Amino acid sequence: MVYTVDYGLFLGGTEKREVGIYMLTLKNLSFDVSDEKGEKGIIKDISLTVDDGKFVVITGPNGGGKSTTAKLIMGIERPTGGQIFFDGQDITDMSITERANLGISFAFQQPVRFKGVQVIDLLRLASKRKLSVTEACHYLSEVGLCAKDYINREVNASLSGGELKRIEIATVIARASKLSVFDEPEAGIDLWSFQNLIQVFERMRRNTNGSILIISHQERILNIADEIVVIADGKVIKQGTRDEIMPQIMGTASAVDACSGFLENEQ
Repeated sequence: MVYTVDYGLFLGGTEKREVGIYMLTLKNLSFDVSDEKGEKGIIKDISLTVDDGKFVVITGPNGGGKSTTAKLIMGIERPTGGQIFFDGQDITDMSITERANLGISFAFQQPVRFKGVQVIDLLRLASKRKLSVTEACHYLSEVGLCAKDYINREVNASLSGGELKRIEIATVIARASKLSVFDEPEAGIDLWSFQNLIQVFERMRRNTNGSILIISHQERILNIADEIVVIADGKVIKQGTRDEIMPQIMGTASAVDACSGFLENEQ
């Protein structure tokens, strides 16, 4: 079955397009949580799309729903309402494993440490094949790590935050996913590591055949995006090309203040 959805909400028109045209479609997605005060809407009827081969950044104020959106895409959280389509297939009720097998990868804000697991083992697990040392070294070099220094190291507390981030990105590259999702990759790393991280994403943008979706406040990451989505108060406030959105954000320490301004204008 082919589904269609009205994208006038964020494109300023009434054009309807087939879900199958897009790699990823979120259709009227909602997510509520319960507390002592009752139900609280975290994601409120979000609809957005990601095209094949695009580098998309989701930005917005803290607590606006960006990371929750990423977790809904991966299946870490389940939506209260709405649907998620991947390559035209409804994946709303699929597990994390099923989504991963379809070609979706997810990188956490704080990468997981695996005591007793070596870097080469992690890369082999990610690629689902017995990589040679030469192949594994290639993936490490792609993220700016000297392979001989890391290939046999354990993925444990001896690694810095920046090293863990780059190793995690190497596993994402090794998976060759159709869609790679990164939740605030700049979190918890120093300036030197962040500068190297930008170079890694620039290389991924040039060399990756699939799509990349990053949750970030950082202007330097926004500057290499094809498209930017602004989420605030659980809603899509803006979606457009970098050239359309960046002039409204430029000059801020991060995207947070500008995105708060978008929300105020909507209210």
